[in-house]
Amino acid sequence: MIGGGIVGASAAYHLAKRGVSTTLVDASRAGQATAAGAGAVFPWPLPWDPPPMRDFALQAAAHYPGLMRELAEDGQVTGYRVVGGVSAGTDPEQLDRELALLRELRGRPGYEGLGEVRRLPAGGPAELFPALTEEYQGVFVEGTARVDGRRARDALFNAAEERGLRYVKAGAELVAAGGRVTGVLAGGEELPADAVVVAAGAWSAALLRPFRVDLPVYPMRGQIVHAALPGARTRDWPVVRLPEKDGYLLALPPDRVVLSGTREPWAGFDHRVTVGGVLEVLSGAVGPAPALVEATVAETRVGFRPASRDDLQLLGPVRALSGVVVATGLGASGLTHGPYQGAVAARLALGEDPGSDLSAFRPDRVAPAAGIPPERTGPVE
Repeated sequence: MIGGGIVGASAAYHLAKRGVSTTLVDASRAGQATAAGAGAVFPWPLPWDPPPMRDFALQAAAHYPGLMRELAEDGQVTGYRVVGGVSAGTDPEQLDRELALLRELRGRPGYEGLGEVRRLPAGGPAELFPALTEEYQGVFVEGTARVDGRRARDALFNAAEERGLRYVKAGAELVAAGGRVTGVLAGGEELPADAVVVAAGAWSAALLRPFRVDLPVYPMRGQIVHAALPGARTRDWPVVRLPEKDGYLLALPPDRVVLSGTREPWAGFDHRVTVGGVLEVLSGAVGPAPALVEATVAETRVGFRPASRDDLQLLGPVRALSGVVVATGLGASGLTHGPYQGAVAARLALGEDPGSDLSAFRPDRVAPAAGIPPERTGPVE
């Protein structure tokens, strides 16, 4: 297992709990996406999502609450909580369309977890998320949740360690012979393996490059600001989506609000907080939530989302190197779909049926030219 983010930790947990001898190798590089991610959890697919992703997302939605409950029963703290979500804005027609769409989806199999969906009048979103402006109307979705990415990753890792997981903190290289992986070289030690899950996020491409495999994954830098609102009690505040600004606000206890992260596909692995990035984040937040003007900038985080060149995840084996399973490429949905991607990767490493058709996610598929992210088309979520 290479990679200690939410995907790698989940794969390690699902293997270790079945008694499989598992070693997790992680370099703990600055900029790990899991450690920087905000933590909104809305795993259900929407009609404009690519068809291959819809079945996977429905299975992820069914898997998530059970996994979080399992970890909690094991004594682990994940930071997972169903708090509801609000789409907030000033365009009533847009909100009405969203309400109709969500109510229609709620009637389909697999969407039961959406829970109550209702329209909020002007001022309604501010009653639930007091930092918001009173002019906003909204749509409330009961089933939306939040998760603390760092805690969830640590919970999976700790639960796996209790079941025998070995951890090696080091950079990694794949070792192969005769077209098949035989292990991992880490910290000067060669670790033999029957199968290796490559879940190293945006760094995954470098691991396969020596074998002439071009993984269509690249780093998309995200700069995120955490603000503290003195005197606020944010524990029960919902996740807020701001469709008119293509942004979000997410509250964490006891008094913290996470502001929308940047999307910088050309930054590479430049792990810096920039003036322009922070300005973009703050200016996008204070209009919808004017109370944030008085907030304290508590923390800034930088993460490299593993974005794919064709907007589809990378999940499955590679032709050039038998025994390798790649699991990455979730972009901004890592904390939402990562735990299930890790579970599927564990099944693949054991030679089992993944539970759905993964052909569209094949990691060594032909994708747009390396380093050139495609332009986004279609509706903005």
